[in-house]
Amino acid sequence: MQSLLVEMNDRVLNVTLNRPDSLNSFDENMLTGLIEAVEEAGRNQEIRAIVIRGAGRSFSAGGDVKTMGSATSAQVYEHIGILNSCIKAIKTIEKPVIASVHGFAAGAGFNLALACDLIIASETSQFALSFSKVGLISDGGGSYFLPRLIGPHLAKEFFFTGEPVSARRMYELGVINRLVSADHLEEKTYELASTLASGPSKAYGMMKKMIDRSFTTTLDEILEQERITQTLMISTEDHVEGVSAFKEKRTPSFSGN
Repeated sequence: MQSLLVEMNDRVLNVTLNRPDSLNSFDENMLTGLIEAVEEAGRNQEIRAIVIRGAGRSFSAGGDVKTMGSATSAQVYEHIGILNSCIKAIKTIEKPVIASVHGFAAGAGFNLALACDLIIASETSQFALSFSKVGLISDGGGSYFLPRLIGPHLAKEFFFTGEPVSARRMYELGVINRLVSADHLEEKTYELASTLASGPSKAYGMMKKMIDRSFTTTLDEILEQERITQTLMISTEDHVEGVSAFKEKRTPSFSGN
């Protein structure tokens, strides 16, 4: 069985974590496949949005507990390096990436969702930073992403306890963008992805880059970067189309250029 399924549907790349018998826990083939899929999406102008989801009962349990305890330090270091490359590929691609979460998103599986630009989740899903349950710390960027969303004190509580947190609570905290019924998760995910895939892709890419950069730079630097970037954006086809559509009182048809 392939541990990762990739298909394109109307400008949206659908990536499915496909180890349902182990709650889509990560293995090397899955992670390297995900890196390759995201990098290829970055090169393919036909792809304008990415959805990451899990097969079976859950989004992802993260690390495979069945293999823990048998790996050497060198193997763990190598494995986390691959995971890190996966996280960075998602963060740096200049296209929207959506995590569509059902069931459990636990450990590094939760952190994979946090690396995405948007999270849409079913009302019955649960999130857990379960590393402390097996005597580990977070990997996959959780120590970076979560405190920026909910603050250090609450992040520490979630890391220390490792207890599952409901999707409703995560939505109220601003971790989840959209909360939908389990029956409508696939439909609502596709609607959101299709909307983004029809939008001004270059502008989205610049927005993503600027917002992420804002956490590590100064206001003066962001203001100047906005100034420079905007002078470039006015020459894009999508800007010209957007202005024309506004004047003509019609819906714009963005090409992504």
